[in-house]
Amino acid sequence: PMEAVAEAIATVARQNKDSVILFPVHPNPAVRKTILPRLEGISNVVLCEPLDYDQFLSCLKNAYLVLSDSGGVQEEATALGKPVLVLRETTERQEGVKAGALKLVGTDKALIVKEARRLLADKAAYRRMCHASNVFGDGLAAERIVSILEKSLSSRSESHTVLQA
Repeated sequence: PMEAVAEAIATVARQNKDSVILFPVHPNPAVRKTILPRLEGISNVVLCEPLDYDQFLSCLKNAYLVLSDSGGVQEEATALGKPVLVLRETTERQEGVKAGALKLVGTDKALIVKEARRLLADKAAYRRMCHASNVFGDGLAAERIVSILEKSLSSRSESHTVLQA
């Protein structure tokens, strides 16, 4: 499967010379042995070490399109309004698929190339996938929890005071 994904990325890169593809390469030697020979030397493919979280978010925010098998990346990219081609046959994030932000493409080279080409060329198809979606939440859960806790603690404190009086 990694070979097919690497070959698909190489094909997309060669067919879209005006695009830059950033590929953080996992440190696993087996991954590197599969990925590097297929992508090294392609002028618009940037191979790098894994990114720290801030670097990753900056890159994700500025990405046009995301290809990933990571569930977390599926959620983060969707929240940022980035279309995601999911390099898996299934995903636990079905709400993202139903919302149209994620498209399952698996590891089939032809399908990956076809869907990437479609999103790079078809502005309407891209727009349908790129609208920011809150299907995984709106990012305000922590604030809501704090508010609930403050109210709960405040009411307990008031009732405690009343009981003492």
